[in-house]
Amino acid sequence: METPRTPYAPPASASQTPTGASAAPIIALVDDDRNILASVQMTLEAEGFTVHTYTDGESALQGITSRPVSLAVLDVKMPRMDGMELLQRLRARSNLPVIFLTSKDEELDQLMGLRLGADDYITKPFSQRLLIERIRALLRRQEASRAEATGVAAVGSAIVRGQLSLDETRHQCLWGGQDIALTVTEFLLVKALALRPGMVKSRDQLIDAAYGDNIYVDDRTIDSHIKRVRKKFRQVDDEFNQIETLYGIGYRYRDE
Repeated sequence: METPRTPYAPPASASQTPTGASAAPIIALVDDDRNILASVQMTLEAEGFTVHTYTDGESALQGITSRPVSLAVLDVKMPRMDGMELLQRLRARSNLPVIFLTSKDEELDQLMGLRLGADDYITKPFSQRLLIERIRALLRRQEASRAEATGVAAVGSAIVRGQLSLDETRHQCLWGGQDIALTVTEFLLVKALALRPGMVKSRDQLIDAAYGDNIYVDDRTIDSHIKRVRKKFRQVDDEFNQIETLYGIGYRYRDE
C-alpha cells in the first residue's frame, strides 16, 4: 500500500483573496533550460501568475515542499533528479496539479507521466499560449469543483455509491472508509462516472468532464488515468471492479 498522502490544498494566496486584493496563482516552473525558464516566466508573469523557477528536480522538490504552489509544470530530462522521479515524489506527498512537459517524439514519456499521476502533458516544442491555456484550464477545473462543492456542502450531501464516497469540499475520495488520494483529473473522472452509475461514458465525454470542452487530449490519456484510478482503489481493495471498460465504447460505473 502506498504511503498515505496529504490531500492537496492550494496555498492561501491561490485560494483566498483578501478583500480588495487580487492574489495570483503560484506556478512552479521546472526546466534545466534557462532560456525556456526565463521566457516562460516572463510570459506567465505578464498573464498575472506568480512564478517560482527551478533548474533541477532536487531544488524543485525542496522549493515546492517549503513554498507551496498552485500548480507545477515539470520537464522530463533534468539533472540531479529527472521529471519522472520528481513527479513520483510529489505524488507521494500531495495531489498538487501537475502539467508534464515531454519531447515531441517520446510517447513513452507521455504515458509514463500520466501513469505516475500527471494531470496533463504538453509536447516540446510548445506554444506558450497553449501552456497558459492548459494552466488556466486545470486551475478552472479545480476551482469549479470547489465552487460546486460549496453548494453541495450547504445541504450536507455528498456523492455516495455503495462503498464510494466523494466529498468535493475536501477533495476527498473514500472507498469503504479508506482514503483514496486522487489528482484533480482523476477525481473529476470518478465523479463523472459515479454521478450516472450504469450509464456508459465515452472517452470524449470523459475528456469534456475532466478537461473542458475546448481542450484536446488523446483518447489514450483517459485510458491511462483510468488505469491509475483502478490501481489506487485496488491498493485498498484488491477486488475493486466498479469501473468497467466497454471496449470500443467507453467506461461506466457499475450500478450496485
